[in-house]
Amino acid sequence: MTTATRVRHPRGLMTLFFTEMWERFSYYGMRALLILYLAEATTAANPGMGLAEAPAGAIYGLYTGLVYLLGLPGGWIADQLWGQRKAVFVGGCIIAAGHFSMAVPNDFNFFLGLILIVIGTGLLKPNVSSVVADLYPEGGARRDAGFSIFYMGINVGAMAGPIICGQLGENWNWHWGFSAAGFGMVLGLIQFRLGYKRLGDAGILRSDKTAEQRAALGRRFFGGCGALAAALIGFGYLVSRGVIPVTLTQIAGGLAVVIIAVVVSYFIYLMSFGGHTETEQKKIVAIFWFALLAVVFWSGFEQAGSSLNLFAEQFTDRTLGDWSYPASWLQSVNAFFIVCLAPVFGWLWVWLANRNANPSTAVKFALGLLLLGAGFFVIAWGAANATADSPVSASWLIVMYFLHTVGELALSPVGLSAVTKLAPPSRISQMMGLWFVATSLGNVMAGLVAGRLEDLAPSPLFFTVAQIIGVAGIIALAASPWIKRLMGDVK
Repeated sequence: MTTATRVRHPRGLMTLFFTEMWERFSYYGMRALLILYLAEATTAANPGMGLAEAPAGAIYGLYTGLVYLLGLPGGWIADQLWGQRKAVFVGGCIIAAGHFSMAVPNDFNFFLGLILIVIGTGLLKPNVSSVVADLYPEGGARRDAGFSIFYMGINVGAMAGPIICGQLGENWNWHWGFSAAGFGMVLGLIQFRLGYKRLGDAGILRSDKTAEQRAALGRRFFGGCGALAAALIGFGYLVSRGVIPVTLTQIAGGLAVVIIAVVVSYFIYLMSFGGHTETEQKKIVAIFWFALLAVVFWSGFEQAGSSLNLFAEQFTDRTLGDWSYPASWLQSVNAFFIVCLAPVFGWLWVWLANRNANPSTAVKFALGLLLLGAGFFVIAWGAANATADSPVSASWLIVMYFLHTVGELALSPVGLSAVTKLAPPSRISQMMGLWFVATSLGNVMAGLVAGRLEDLAPSPLFFTVAQIIGVAGIIALAASPWIKRLMGDVK
C-alpha cells in the first residue's frame, strides 16, 4: 500500500481506544462476577451474598438495564452542559469510585458501588463514541474505519476483564475482583487525561447558550435529579422496612412495564403529532419494529452474564487436567469471537453487496434472532443431562457463544446503521436513544429470565427461551418483505 492510499487516523483515536478498552475491562470484568457473587453461598473462605436466583437475577437485570437507560440523560448533559470530553472524564471517575466502593466487604458499599457505576457509565458510554466521531468531521469511509478500530478496543477490554477480575474474584476474594475493575478504570482515566492534547477540539462543548443560561439549565436538571434520587431512596427505605411489600423481582418487572409504556406513548406521539410525512412515518414504523426485535434479541443474548454464567459455575466441567478455571472466564468467549469475526463480516457484507446478494436489514435481523435461538437449542440439549455431580463439557457453551456472536454481528451493528439511515434528520439522536432503551429493556428482561432458575432446571428454561426467540425470528423473516417496503430507498 502506498503512502497516498494509506488511511491515516488522528492521534487522538488511540487515546479513545484505550479509554474505552479500560472502561469495558472494568464493566465486563465486574459483570462477570456480579451474579456469581450475588448467588454464592456465604462461605467462610470467600463469602458471597447468598441470594436465591430470583432476587439475584432481578438485581442483575436492574443494574444492566439502568446502565443503558442512563445513557439518555448522560448524552443530554454532554450536549447541553459539559461537552462530551468532560462527561467522559467525570463518568470514568464515578465508575472507578463505584468499583472501589464494591471492594469494601459490606452490603451498603456493594449497592452504593452499583449505583455509582450506573451513573458513571451513563455519562461515559454514549459520549466517548461521540468524541470518536468528532475526530472525523468529514465523515465517510475514514470515520467508519476509525470506528472499526475503536470497536476492537471495546472487545479487547471485554475479553481481558473477565479473565483478570474472574481469577482474582472467584479464586481469591470477590472484592479483589471488584477492585481490579476499579484499577482498570483508573488506568483508562490517566491515559485519557494525558491524551487531551491529541484530541484537539474533539469533545469540547459547542453551545449557543450563554454561561448563565447553561448554569440555570443545570440547576433545574440536577435539582430534578436530586428530587428523583431522594424519592428513590425513600422508596428503597420503605421497601427494606416492609412498609411497601414488593420484591426485587416485582421492582424489575415494574421497570420493564414503565419502559414499555414510555416507548409506546412516544411512538403514538410521533405518529399522531410528530409532523412527519407519510414516507417518514413508514420509516419510523420500521425503526420501532427493529427496536422490538432488538428487545427480544438482547433479552436472550444478555443471559450470558446471568443464567448462562450460573450454568457455567454450577453445571459445567471447567477442568483442564488437574486445574480448574473460573466460570467467569467463559464470559470472554463472545469478545474473542467478535475480535476474530468482525473483520470477516465487514468483508462479507461488502462482497455480497458487490454481487447484488446482500440480505436486507430486515432479513439480517431475522437471521440474528434465528442464530441466537439456535444457540439456546444447543445449550438446552447440552444441559439436559447436566447435574452438579455430573457437569457437562464447556464445549456446549463455546458452541452456543459462537452462534450468539454470529447472530450479534448480523443484528447489532446493522441495527445501529439502519437507525441512523431511517431516522428523520430532526430525530436522529432520539431514535438512537430508542435503540439504547431497547437494549436496556432487553437487559432487564434477561435478569428476570435468569431468576426462573429458582423454579426451573436449566434445560427446560433454555429450551423455552430458544422457542420464544426462534418464533420471533420466523415472524421477523416472514415480515421482512413488508419492512423492506417501509424502508423505501434505504438499503
